[in-house]
Amino acid sequence: MKSKLIECIPNFSEARRSVVLEKIKNSIIQVKSTKLLDIHSDVDHNRSVFTFIGSPSSVEDSAFNAIKTAAELIDLDTHQGAHPRIGATDVVPFVPLSNASIEDCKNISISLAKKVGDLLNIPVYLYEESAKLPGRKNLEDIRRGQYEGLKATINNDPARIPDYGPSVLGKAGATVIGARHPLIAYNVFLSTGDIDIAKKIARSIRNSSGGLRFVKAMGVLVNGKAQVSMNLTNYEKTPIYRVVELIRSEAARYGTTISSSELVGMIPEKALVDSAKWYLQLNNLGSEQILEHHIYADYE
Repeated sequence: MKSKLIECIPNFSEARRSVVLEKIKNSIIQVKSTKLLDIHSDVDHNRSVFTFIGSPSSVEDSAFNAIKTAAELIDLDTHQGAHPRIGATDVVPFVPLSNASIEDCKNISISLAKKVGDLLNIPVYLYEESAKLPGRKNLEDIRRGQYEGLKATINNDPARIPDYGPSVLGKAGATVIGARHPLIAYNVFLSTGDIDIAKKIARSIRNSSGGLRFVKAMGVLVNGKAQVSMNLTNYEKTPIYRVVELIRSEAARYGTTISSSELVGMIPEKALVDSAKWYLQLNNLGSEQILEHHIYADYE
């Protein structure tokens, strides 16, 4: 039987202290069978996203190590950044890759949540496919009010009682853990420093405001440029090129343009191939026409 491969993409509320990021990195890779693929840090967001893969047990162990390290080194009472957050380790998603299912990831997330609550005394909320309550399926609902708001209500509002761990918020805050399907974290920079324009565009494209299905978006200011920061939760049903073209159209309404874009973490190859088909009008492009597919196949 082929081994199961799981992806984990934890988000940490730190991007400005390299020594902290290095210690988190080391805590992840000390699990020998875990492979670290990417680290993306944004100073203005003051947030870093790590991507690693491995067997179910190895990714769970690496995630626990990272949460423990972040809790020791990141103080949410002093943390400031453009990105919403409720914890030092803000969110820990598990995504099934080869020979793995969403149920596998759900089992990992629940096991990890119990350990984090019991051993680290950090409140944990389960989200997405792991959510125990309907109101906790969406990350933005759990994170509403951010760390400061949660700290004021966690011990007196029944709706904020965590799934695991104490109803008390320490300096490490709370952590959200769950199983989900692949998404693309994608940011578009505008040729303006007017954050209000980014907020208006985000409102027009996100699903919750009547925009595109499977798009979550917010407007922020990064390095003096307005940015539309997004999570694309189903790139096959709402492809990335459709999102870009709608942003381009909306930006023109406000007299600005797209200056650049960036990926946070990694992207499935199919999303890029779909975009190539659309922009280059290569309607019949298939994987057999991509040179590297043949090269890699020879060495498998």
